Amino acid sequence: MKQVKIGICGLGTVGSGTFNVLKRNIEQIQSRAGCEIYIQEVGARRDNPACDLSGVNVVRDIFEVVKNPKVDVVVELIGGTTIAKDLVLEAIENGKHVVTANKALIAEFGNEIFGKAAEKGVTVAYEAAVAGGIPIIKALREGLASNRIEWLAGIINGTGNFILTEMGDKNRDFADVLKEAQEKGYAEADPTFDVEGIDAAHKLVILASLAFAMPLQYDKVFTEGISKIETKDIEYAEMLGYRIKHIGVARQSDDGIELRVHPTLIPKKRLIANVDGVMNAVVVKGDAVGPTLYYGAGAGAEPTASAVIADIVDVARQISSGAVSGVPSLGFDKLEDRSILPMESVKTAYYLRLLVEDKPGVLSQLTKVLSDLEIGIEAVHQEEPGEGEPCAEIVLLTDKVQEANLMKAIKQIESLDSVQADVKKIRVEALG
Repeated sequence: MKQVKIGICGLGTVGSGTFNVLKRNIEQIQSRAGCEIYIQEVGARRDNPACDLSGVNVVRDIFEVVKNPKVDVVVELIGGTTIAKDLVLEAIENGKHVVTANKALIAEFGNEIFGKAAEKGVTVAYEAAVAGGIPIIKALREGLASNRIEWLAGIINGTGNFILTEMGDKNRDFADVLKEAQEKGYAEADPTFDVEGIDAAHKLVILASLAFAMPLQYDKVFTEGISKIETKDIEYAEMLGYRIKHIGVARQSDDGIELRVHPTLIPKKRLIANVDGVMNAVVVKGDAVGPTLYYGAGAGAEPTASAVIADIVDVARQISSGAVSGVPSLGFDKLEDRSILPMESVKTAYYLRLLVEDKPGVLSQLTKVLSDLEIGIEAVHQEEPGEGEPCAEIVLLTDKVQEANLMKAIKQIESLDSVQADVKKIRVEALG
């Protein structure tokens, strides 16, 4: 069999998982690839005790890997967007194929990287950059190739999903669960990327680029985190037949493309609403196939390694057959520049929670404001105040409304003397 030589850069969580799975399952992997896959070199600042590196050439300068003339495929697993970008671009310049799990690198610099790869006639593969071990990139590129993708929505950050699950199941507050997530290694010491939606936004823009054949436009993703979600919101949502999930939504319409990450009420009957803990899931709606759901581990050493190695196998097949297909965006130079819809123009339904004076006529004041702005009400719930308490909570579910119109209504509602606090709003998606 033809031998394809790879160089692994980085021996952290994903790098060590990739190395170990390759070593453990090499016979099956080579059989499926139809060629011999050989680890030519590993670049890492330090050894990882989880890996048996005996018999493997290890270098401390990762750039030695991309300069090695014997390496056919560079596997970038160091993370970040500085050194990793330089590494990948140099690998491409040297005519080497690239496999990466780096969602931030692809989301922020993918246009430049893919353009250079197309120029040099090499492949850049990035299945592991989105949703860990779930083969969602291949589903969009291959399994759903005949479909016009109408929309997709995903729970694509396990940390945020773990926090919301624990808050709902155990009636715990956000700060308490976040601390546990950090202790378990689900969240970093600085959890901003996870809980404020940045990580999910990176992944969403990659999925949207493939789904809608458009360049990556990370800077245009609307992003809202989960740090302001309270247990009472989760309880009210449950009572009304919904669950709160932190999801990324990409939808195309005649007006433009929606790209948004935010907390969302989803009907409990939807499968994605029942994805709990650190698991990920993505729903894709195609015009021919309808909705399809992809579920699995979104992170971790070996689940992510599974996706990395799947890309290595794909690239090895191309090299072995002499039919290199280029970047996985299927003709990057022909992608359309699609307009991104600003959030104020997006239409969704809404959950509104208000603290109001407990006196007659308050509800009619609220409904008049909404009615005057032609905002329909789907459901109303009023929580009776405790004995001696002067205020009550009212929860409203609206019909679909343009966000700009909803914000006008909130401004008017908050100006009412009877309303005692800022209105809490969470978007609602049917995803059906």
